[in-house]
Amino acid sequence: MPRNPSTRRERDSLGPVLVPRCALYGAQTQRAVENYPISGRRAAPALIAAYGWLKACMAEANGGLGLLPRTTARAIARAAREVAEHQLDQHFVVDAFQAGAGVSFHMNVNEVIANRAAELLGGRRGAYDVVHPNDHVNLGQSTNDTFPSALRIALRMEFDPLLAAVERAGDAFRAKARQFAGIVKSGRTHLQDAVPLWLSEELGAYGAALAACHRELAQAADELLELGLGGSAAGTGLNANRRATALALRELSKHTGHRWRTAPDLFQAMQSQQPVARASSAMRNLALELIRISNDLRLLASGPMTGLAEIELPALQPGSSIMPGKVNPVMPEMLAMVSFQVVGNDVAAALAVQAGQLELNVMMPAMALATLDSATILASALDAFTNRCVKGIQANAKRCRAYADATLALATGLNPHIGYTRTAKLVQESLRTGRPLVELALEQRLLPAAQLRRILDPERAAGMKPATRSSRIPNRQA
Repeated sequence: MPRNPSTRRERDSLGPVLVPRCALYGAQTQRAVENYPISGRRAAPALIAAYGWLKACMAEANGGLGLLPRTTARAIARAAREVAEHQLDQHFVVDAFQAGAGVSFHMNVNEVIANRAAELLGGRRGAYDVVHPNDHVNLGQSTNDTFPSALRIALRMEFDPLLAAVERAGDAFRAKARQFAGIVKSGRTHLQDAVPLWLSEELGAYGAALAACHRELAQAADELLELGLGGSAAGTGLNANRRATALALRELSKHTGHRWRTAPDLFQAMQSQQPVARASSAMRNLALELIRISNDLRLLASGPMTGLAEIELPALQPGSSIMPGKVNPVMPEMLAMVSFQVVGNDVAAALAVQAGQLELNVMMPAMALATLDSATILASALDAFTNRCVKGIQANAKRCRAYADATLALATGLNPHIGYTRTAKLVQESLRTGRPLVELALEQRLLPAAQLRRILDPERAAGMKPATRSSRIPNRQA
């Protein structure tokens, strides 16, 4: 190979490789860069951080047990912490679409930590006599147990802001429900007029739906705490030290604030990625609810002159390049599009999860890309939606009341008194003539006047006011 001052020459088991002189990564990473110029997308920051903490804790454990020289272990741990703290992100250059199992990214991690640790000990980049990527940084480990462990660590850590964002959104809807507790409106089923209800109950139900999503996400998050670290290449634990693994998990728990535990069956933890599938599906289910809620808000705010216009969303930006004064429901639109992406990511993750064969699922890089992307964009989108949309919702009480008075479904309350058939004829006549139900019912003397007015009163039809049945608006749920 010709000499180039901007490169250094390294060698791996396949032969010599030219690596950028300034790079902390080495030969195997460089091969991956050349082999996989696929998407331009690199590992998620959360995955880089998770791998950094994992390697730091393993180095500390190996040093504490005398499996590594203490000076070497301390240097590796310090370099790995720099990785975890995103000080070296520019050196993680492997494309998100890469070789199976994440071998390329794992070696990217090992090489960066080895070269940085060597520098800390006075060595130079690319000379692995001081700190070796495989013999020292990867001591007692394998891609096959560290990559799925790092993925679960990263995903669990990303669930923290996601869970908080879901809770804040639910709280915001419940606050709006309390604010609008006295506003009656027409319900709608099949997008047709239905019986009256309280606006607070409609919005409160969105909060309840998000609380249910929160519970599902929290359960999935707990399952991610089981790690297959220590399983080594196939689950047998070959070359791994159980005491080192236990110490590393203990240290990892201190650093991250979560109580990581060894999976009951290391073979199963390597073969099956069910916890990742459950986490992905929980995010998909949240996305489906958010699509539904976003569409509802767009319908309720439609208009302002020719739509429902029962609520008003905050005006955030001009809505048209040609129609002056037009304002669009941009935050629900954004949230729906993010949710579409999450549903697509779940399909990709599900296909990757089912693709495991025998002792290993090699499609983990695709799982990492899909699930970590979903967690990140959901949390950010939800907070933007909550702060810039939900908190600013205003109710058009006059329009709500007008629809509540006009809905022909008010006649439903007459069924027990005059029967379904006679009630249906009354509704049809009101629809045909345009005359109000109350007027026709009084004219036909179907019931005493006071009783008719009571039955056909929208507030009575909607039931007790929410202030007197606060249990219908869920309290804050963790």
